Amino acid sequence: MDKSEILKEFGHNLRAERNRAGLSQEQLAERIGVSYGQVVGTIERGEINTSLSVIIAIMNALDLDFDKLFDRKKFAKN
Repeated sequence: MDKSEILKEFGHNLRAERNRAGLSQEQLAERIGVSYGQVVGTIERGEINTSLSVIIAIMNALDLDFDKLFDRKKFAKN
């Protein structure tokens, strides 16, 4: 399981769900309680491994279950 691929997949799905909700990175950052939208951008680009508390805040802000942000089966060992 490649950590960078996991982060990129999560980030890609986050961007899609944020756009679907009609929110800018700044708006989502405000909703999840981070200081600026650049934090959301770094998560979406897969550049950081964010904390569980931020992931939960994202799920609450976008009213999502985790499987919308990450499909663990895609990374399961066969």
